[in-house]
Amino acid sequence: MEHWLPFIFVCVMGIALLAYVILDGYDLGIGILLPFGNDEEKDRMIAAIGPFWDANETWIVLGIGILLIAFPKAYGLVLTSLYIPVTAMLMGLTLRGVAFDFRVKAGAEKKKRWDVLFFAGSLVAAMAQGWMLGDYITGLGNAGVNQLFSILIAMTMPALYVMLGGAWLLIKASGTLHDKAIRWCRLALLPMGLALLLVSIATPIVSDEIATRWFTLPNAIGLMPIPLACALCFAGMFYLLRQPHIVKSGYGWLVFGALVVICLMAAIGLAFSIFPWIVLGKLTIWEAAAASDSLLFTLIGTLVTLPMIIGYTIFVYRIFSGKAEALSYE
Repeated sequence: MEHWLPFIFVCVMGIALLAYVILDGYDLGIGILLPFGNDEEKDRMIAAIGPFWDANETWIVLGIGILLIAFPKAYGLVLTSLYIPVTAMLMGLTLRGVAFDFRVKAGAEKKKRWDVLFFAGSLVAAMAQGWMLGDYITGLGNAGVNQLFSILIAMTMPALYVMLGGAWLLIKASGTLHDKAIRWCRLALLPMGLALLLVSIATPIVSDEIATRWFTLPNAIGLMPIPLACALCFAGMFYLLRQPHIVKSGYGWLVFGALVVICLMAAIGLAFSIFPWIVLGKLTIWEAAAASDSLLFTLIGTLVTLPMIIGYTIFVYRIFSGKAEALSYE
């Protein structure tokens, strides 16, 4: 049991962070897309995320909470090394929350200002998360090539989030906003694909350990389903977005589903690349783990909390299923 507890917690933390990237990713993406809609469309874009976005952010709280409680040594090392991007992310998320609430209370002339701030907060948070991921993959190194890699992923995350946001609108929007969402997804698809390809090429270059794991036999053969699945999903999205009549027939969810598969494949690939390290080259999950008694106590709380979060999330998404209507605060 002492051996398996850290493994259980790192799996739960990974699932929580993956859920955050997918769920909060689409509402960050809609925030980035907000300036491209007209006033009525902006209200409907906000309505498309309004019931969900607080619940979506619960997942990052869970993930970081597990890192703090179950892996305190890793928490201290990671948060110390990523102090600047973490601060930037928190400022971006705070700005989003303030803008989200204040835009309805402002007059028409000031509402645009809060829309701009909502966009800025979304973009800052997305880029900060990419910066954090880049630093983490390179083992929190400070070399010049590592910083360039972090910048590359900082540019990648907004592209992925824009695709997620546009795909979510394919599910929730109708009319002219739906047509615009198809166009936004078309424009974002190739930049996202190119960015992810460059990241896939750069990752083994900046980390010899990751390169060894991916490009030695039999691993290279066993891992082939990951890039193949991503390529098939990309090709499927490319086809669907050029067949708007199919998307308008109620199959917009396929685009979002393909993005979920890509995120899942990326998470599996990252997990394989770094396991058993929780900080690459510095701490394994067992070296960073808290005492077994503490982990066992925390596991009880996690077994209570996690089903509640999953149940609440499913409940909210079922209650507010269907197309987003015109925004109302009545």
